[in-house]
Amino acid sequence: MKLQSQISRKWGDTEYRKFWVVIPNKLVELLKWKTGEDLEVEEKDNKIIIKKMK
Repeated sequence: MKLQSQISRKWGDTEYRKFWVVIPNKLVELLKWKTGEDLEVEEKDNKIIIKKMK
């Protein structure tokens, strides 16, 4: 997986970025996730945990 970013806007000397993670197709299929589904995220022990919302 890869963390990617893009500048969303600039205000003065400050750049604001959007970040996203690209999840491989095989993993999305294994988890049976669908495009547009709501996901929840939490940080635990310096790790990110992503779950499909119920």
